[in-house]
Amino acid sequence: MVHFLRATSCEDGPDERGVVALDSLPPIDFDCPRCGSTSRATFYGPCDVCRDQLRATLGGEARAVEVAAYEPKMNVVPNQIASKD
Repeated sequence: MVHFLRATSCEDGPDERGVVALDSLPPIDFDCPRCGSTSRATFYGPCDVCRDQLRATLGGEARAVEVAAYEPKMNVVPNQIASKD
């Protein structure tokens, strides 16, 4: 599956609609926001080492979560005349 992004410039250049395939974007050099080491990737974010550490510590198995059925709140107070006995 190929994702697309609107851009004004890249190695291959945008097509007539200004759309560029994400896999054709050049990598950039930046400092990892987590550990500060120099990284080279297509998008800004944690380096590969930090990404692996985050997956190991924060990642978990997907699971189904049971959600209670929605019941609307009854905020309406009965009219005094309508409830008069």
